[in-house]
Amino acid sequence: MTVTQDVAPATGPDRPGPAGFDLTALDLTDPQTFLDVDPHAMWRRFRAESPVHWHPAGPRTPGFWVLSTYADAVAVYRDNKRFTSEKGNVLTTLLQGEDSASRKMLAVTDGVRHREIRNVMLKSFAPRVLEPVVAGVHTHTRELLGRAVAADRVDFVADVVDHIPIQTMGDLLDIPHADRPRLVEWNTQTLARHGSGDDEFQSLMARNEIIMYMGELAAERRRNPGEDVLSVLAAATVDGKPLTEDEIVFNTYSLILGGDESTRTSLIGGLIALAEHPEQWRRLKSGEVSADAATEEILRWTTPAMHFGRRALVDVPLRDKVVRAGDIVTLWNTSANFDEQAFTDPQRFDAGRSPNKHVVFGHGPHFCLGAFLGRVHVKAMVEAVRDMVDDITLLGPPQRLYSNFVRAYSALPVAFTARAAAQEAPAPATPRQTGKETH
Repeated sequence: MTVTQDVAPATGPDRPGPAGFDLTALDLTDPQTFLDVDPHAMWRRFRAESPVHWHPAGPRTPGFWVLSTYADAVAVYRDNKRFTSEKGNVLTTLLQGEDSASRKMLAVTDGVRHREIRNVMLKSFAPRVLEPVVAGVHTHTRELLGRAVAADRVDFVADVVDHIPIQTMGDLLDIPHADRPRLVEWNTQTLARHGSGDDEFQSLMARNEIIMYMGELAAERRRNPGEDVLSVLAAATVDGKPLTEDEIVFNTYSLILGGDESTRTSLIGGLIALAEHPEQWRRLKSGEVSADAATEEILRWTTPAMHFGRRALVDVPLRDKVVRAGDIVTLWNTSANFDEQAFTDPQRFDAGRSPNKHVVFGHGPHFCLGAFLGRVHVKAMVEAVRDMVDDITLLGPPQRLYSNFVRAYSALPVAFTARAAAQEAPAPATPRQTGKETH
């Protein structure tokens, strides 16, 4: 069993990058930075030289704090008394000073209202409730991968991955099948662009398209409720009062946003990681490591959402610095998940890594509501590739999207060699339940 590739490694800590860069000169608001600089080398230096780093203001944006260690990120994720999400939870909205979904969408709502809405939504995301969805994910993944294996060459993004998480979210929300491809494209435009030449206005318009679409669908479900999550939200009450229209629309928008792009990124990055680390691929196929362990390592290794953010409510001492009330604080998961103080040999892709307490899904009160489904999607692909594929051949470098938030891809040309005697996988085990709220 071998894995071949026709291109240089595309992911991981050893990807070439310019040496000797000045940390104070790096612009983390510019998506191009994450294409030009080896991120692992960059974050190693941040953790070693400036773990609590002040990023200077730009021509039209304020300065902000950059936290790069696992311990600091976890501490702030836990601390919802001194840090708030209600001014935004990603750099783009935090720099603008506000988030239009504040106190309407779970991810940017704190306190009592956050708990109330989260409790409503948790009922639809319990593993028992999702059992038929999990079975559908495994079946759908195998069907798509089977067609890809039978072809000479596929774009793993367009031909396989684009059709997986959106079908799950579409089924959960009962979105008409004909509308789902449009949601994938809008979602991609919302979180990332294809290049620096793309207009940021398109991202805003794509966001508005999703919100308007979900608003129309929510209105229809209030008239004719079904069994789907959108209908549950539309019919839900807290203390006898229904959720507002904005709360229904923004929270379904959040599910689409988080459930699709982050899962797609993990699936694509996971296949690349297996192709570029043949010894780990052999360990998986031989049964030396479990699909559950490989799933967790793929999530850590890919870390789809590079950062999340908070705003300080009071002065907070952090190491040798003081974060002042009102300051923006960004928590860089993509660094925390490779912190030498939290992970043994973190620069190594180890499919059997244990323990593996990554922060892909955040931590604390805003822990990702859809983490269970995220794990289901990755595990389904891990098991399908393990059981159906002998060789993975990358036919060209993956095409990265332009973003400082998600490490996303627009294309990955690949060829698969079918397993000579494909084995039926055992019935999928239920991943551990964890609370998709987009942190």
